Amino acid sequence: MPAASTTEALLAARARPPGRIAMRHSWRDLLFLHWSFDPDVIQRTLPEGLTVDTFDGRAWVGVVPFFMRNVRPWWFTSVPGLSNFQELNLRTYAVDRNGTPGVWFYSLDANCWPAVQIARRWFNLPYRWSNMKYQSSDKRLTYSSHLRGRPVETKCSYHYDRIDSVQPAAPGTLEFFLIERYVLFSLRRSGVIATGRVWHQPYSIAPAVVDTWDAKLFSLGDLPVPEGEFANAYYSPGVDVEVFALT
Repeated sequence: MPAASTTEALLAARARPPGRIAMRHSWRDLLFLHWSFDPDVIQRTLPEGLTVDTFDGRAWVGVVPFFMRNVRPWWFTSVPGLSNFQELNLRTYAVDRNGTPGVWFYSLDANCWPAVQIARRWFNLPYRWSNMKYQSSDKRLTYSSHLRGRPVETKCSYHYDRIDSVQPAAPGTLEFFLIERYVLFSLRRSGVIATGRVWHQPYSIAPAVVDTWDAKLFSLGDLPVPEGEFANAYYSPGVDVEVFALT
C-alpha cells in the first residue's frame, strides 16, 4: 500500500542530525520539474524496504538540473576542477520501514568523473558520467546533459530563468512535500537500505519560467515516459548544505 507522509514527519526530518558532518556542498540555481504517476507504477520500481510516498493519492517523479558548488570534505577546501560541476537528477519520494520520508534516486548525472566515482563508492548512489554544458546570463540559464556512451538523441536540455522573488514553501502544500526533503535512500551491495541525511536552511522557491525541457531521463532510467508537460515547476537560487555519512 502506498504511504502518505505527514507534514509533521517532513518537518521532523529537517532537524539537523547530531554528530560530525562528512561533506559540505552548495547547491545553486535548481529547477524542480515534477510529473504525477499512479502509485502502483512507481512502487514497482522501488527496492524492498521502501514504500512510495504520495500526495493527494498520487506518486511524483522529479527532474532536477542544478549546479554543485564548493563540494569538499568537511576538513578541506574547494579544489578547482573537482568541487564545481553540473548535476541532473531523476528522483521519486518514498518512506522506509521506520516511516521516515526521503528521496529515492533513479539516476544522478554529473560532468565530474571523480565526483561520480566517490558518490558511487561512498554513498551507493547511481551516479553516471555525462557531458554537460550551460550558458548563463543575468536571468537565463541554458542547461544540457548528454550521457556518455548514449546516442546524441538522448541529450536533455532545459532553459529556465533565475527569479528574484522567492520564499519558503508553506508546510502542507504540494511544493513543500516535493522540495523539502532532507533524507536520501540508497541500496547497499548487501541489499540493505541505507539512509543519508543532509541539513540546510529551507529552500526559497518560486514558480519557474521554463521554455525548454526534456523528459528523456525517464526512458534512460527505465521509467514510463510521461505523455504530457510537467505538472509543476519551481526555481530555487539554492542552499548551502551539510552532508552526513550513510547509516
